[in-house]
Amino acid sequence: MEQELYIGVMSGTSMDGVDTALVAIEGERIALLASDDFPMPSALKQQMLDICLGQQTSLVDIGRLDHLLGHLFADAVNALLAKSGYQPSQIRAIGNHGQTVFHQPTGDTPFTMQLGDANIIAAKTGIDTVADFRRKDMALGGQGAPLVPAFHKTIFHSTDSSVVVLNIGGIANISVICPDAPVLGYDTGPGNMLMDAWCYEHTGEKFDRDAAFARQGEVNPPLLAKLMQEPYFELSPPKSTGRELFNLPWLMAQLADMHVSAADVQRTLCEFTALTIANEVRRHQTGPQPELLVCGGGARNPLLMARLAQLLDDWQVAPTSTKGVDHDYMEAMAFAWLAQRRLHHLPSNLPEVTGASRLASLGVVYYA
Repeated sequence: MEQELYIGVMSGTSMDGVDTALVAIEGERIALLASDDFPMPSALKQQMLDICLGQQTSLVDIGRLDHLLGHLFADAVNALLAKSGYQPSQIRAIGNHGQTVFHQPTGDTPFTMQLGDANIIAAKTGIDTVADFRRKDMALGGQGAPLVPAFHKTIFHSTDSSVVVLNIGGIANISVICPDAPVLGYDTGPGNMLMDAWCYEHTGEKFDRDAAFARQGEVNPPLLAKLMQEPYFELSPPKSTGRELFNLPWLMAQLADMHVSAADVQRTLCEFTALTIANEVRRHQTGPQPELLVCGGGARNPLLMARLAQLLDDWQVAPTSTKGVDHDYMEAMAFAWLAQRRLHHLPSNLPEVTGASRLASLGVVYYA
């Protein structure tokens, strides 16, 4: 297979910006050529948060956001091209995840909704665009998430020990690669989402830079115990979650009738994230040198990384960057790879991860 260039576009549950990654793909070889972090307007983010948290909305609001996000993602791609010096004609396709505003993978009417009109992206960039990756998997009985474990399977390999790839975005999810075993993957629970929301509420900062706020407090054991009682943690994989469950109103409900300082809440949330991740990672320990490779924004939280290393002292804990894969752009790279799989009609889901009834080539192509 000849080398082709693709751009992946990812805006995750943290909604802290649009990550773009330009990659070269040749067979199973994937190289990051350029990357960028495009800012998301605060007003647009707030409108999406309102929808995610169940506030009343309308078809007009949904349509307007779909349009605005289409332009935002197109502008992010064009900014990456300008920064890198590549031309649209050199790019085979864009893989655009879209902005998730609701994910309900269970119940009588399972569905997932990502906004960002791919027609606008294709027209404004002049590049064929692949989007709507999750719904085919759900139509086949799957959760539609997580999709990145299939990419992790391609770029990381285990020998005689477990390799677990942990993405800490708004939600934390793991891909489990064990010797002579199918790949597993699922959402462990909150990543940065609750920490970011609480930090913004009490400091005005979008996230707790260097865990400075959390370091001012101490873990509150009663609060931590209450948080750990969330039924999601008792579910067996395949499972996925999002902002519709873990959000600020959920946290406030846990805090009802409790008197905990703001800094202690922040420190407890960090411990909560670390503990829920470590509990799941530990289930998959095999071999003498298991590795936990961390990507996403949480890899930049020194307190969270330190606690993971302490809780998993039998594991080698390190950012994916130590393996040559930029921990900030892993998911954007994954959606570039998913676009490549779609254009070549190759399967891109893992039924053992999502619960789908069969393999499928995911995504819908929007031609420029």
